[in-house]
Amino acid sequence: MAVLTPSITQAVHVIQSGGVLAYPTEAVFGLGCDPSRLDAVERILSIKQRPVHKGLILIASAFEQLNDYLAPLDQAMLDRVLPTWPDAITWVLPARPEVSYLLRGEHDTIAVRVSKHPTVKALCDTLNHPLVSTSANIAGEEPFRSAQALNDQLGAYLDLVLDQPLGGRTQPSEIRDGLSGAILRPS
Repeated sequence: MAVLTPSITQAVHVIQSGGVLAYPTEAVFGLGCDPSRLDAVERILSIKQRPVHKGLILIASAFEQLNDYLAPLDQAMLDRVLPTWPDAITWVLPARPEVSYLLRGEHDTIAVRVSKHPTVKALCDTLNHPLVSTSANIAGEEPFRSAQALNDQLGAYLDLVLDQPLGGRTQPSEIRDGLSGAILRPS
């Protein structure tokens, strides 16, 4: 079993040590790690049984934390994206060419979100970088909304489950295309 704790300090230590944790987001628990630690990213993909070609989401507390992952955005795209954050809206935006295939999948884009969830903000503010964020579940199964149930089912594969409240939303974040503004997944 993973450590089940409400401690942000312990969660930050796990992330800094290259570990994998589950943490609350706006609607469901997510699996996360430092996106620069590709061994941890591979662990998440393995735990979820998620195909690498699909890519993952990065979640941040500030737009600037995404700079190392995003290609320069034109003003029209910035004008479309920035007013929607922080919130539960994920944007698919052009990725820097050096961003790992493990993060962006087969795409030349990457899905990113600036969250106002207090736990996500605390983690990303303390780390000063984004986290990988993908729903805590086996691909195709329902994501977890309870820290204890998550730990009972996936705890053997995780280093820590951050037991703090979800954000109260009933659906995962909306996903929008940064080029067109089209909604790819409604909330």
